[in-house]
Amino acid sequence: MAKSTARIGRKQLPPATITLKHVAERAGVSPITVSRVINTPDAVSENLREKVAVAIEALGYVPNRVAGALASAKSRVVPIIVPSLSNIVFLEVIQGAQDVLDAAGFQLLLGDTQFDLEREQALANTLLGWSPAGMIIAGLRHTERTRAMLRSWHRPVVEVMEYGARPIDMNVGLSHYKAGDAMGEHLVSRGYRNIAFVGARLKADYRATQRFKGLERCLKRHGLLCRPPFSQDAISSVELGGDALMRLLDMDKKLDAIFFANDDLAIGAILRAQREGIAVPKRIAIAGFNGLSLGPLVQPSLTTIMSPRQRIGQIAATKLLARIHGRDSGAATVDVGFSLREGGST
Repeated sequence: MAKSTARIGRKQLPPATITLKHVAERAGVSPITVSRVINTPDAVSENLREKVAVAIEALGYVPNRVAGALASAKSRVVPIIVPSLSNIVFLEVIQGAQDVLDAAGFQLLLGDTQFDLEREQALANTLLGWSPAGMIIAGLRHTERTRAMLRSWHRPVVEVMEYGARPIDMNVGLSHYKAGDAMGEHLVSRGYRNIAFVGARLKADYRATQRFKGLERCLKRHGLLCRPPFSQDAISSVELGGDALMRLLDMDKKLDAIFFANDDLAIGAILRAQREGIAVPKRIAIAGFNGLSLGPLVQPSLTTIMSPRQRIGQIAATKLLARIHGRDSGAATVDVGFSLREGGST
């Protein structure tokens, strides 16, 4: 893990040495006051709670809630924090990690952020307090508090689902910008010139927004108009994709292709087009992202970007285990890439 330090006065401390005593020194209070703020906040004044909270934030301190002998026991638990436990995309990542961790005698703890970074922060704080062996967490975007906690922790962390050069510790994923660009190139090469992007709750689903940015980059490179993304403030679903198709066709008669943020939406659009007698791809081309198993079964079959989700989970868990056991985990970042599966929908 990349080393980080916390400053207390003029002294710097490596992450593993940050204790309740250091928080007390930083806040200018006694250790017992810090303990009360953490465990019985109603028993102390608001002023003291604020002073201690500022110190905890600055140091990235995580209270260890495992007491006595359990605190020194070797943990066999690994939390995985993902945006949704109802989405098969994240379930496949979890399955890949579980296959590896189960074989090594480790158990998973699951956390669902509901695409909310503040909720992710609360989950990370709670789960780290139980002293797990390591953590897998989706994405590279977190609150500053979450980032500080994970950087100050002395155990391995793997960020998954997207690829970046500056992870907290280790990273396994793919470039969503490149995936969006690749789909744009495919659609342009097929002769489509009026292309829209459709997503659900794009303000929260920033990886889908990255795919739009990749599409935007491609269209600008070819001198084509890039429309603002069409986002619906609802959970992604097949029904939502069908509704989006009808609304967009009604709004823009020139539209000849739609790149949906995921396969659920895209499959919903294909099914709705069948019901409404809209020819795909003759009237409108439809493309998705993820590579769900249902894509080849609809008519016409769905063109989509294939993301190796189970492999991401497997690689992340393998790297985590290597670090837990003190072995070389290889490169800090792994780009698993993606592939484009061309179907009849484009």
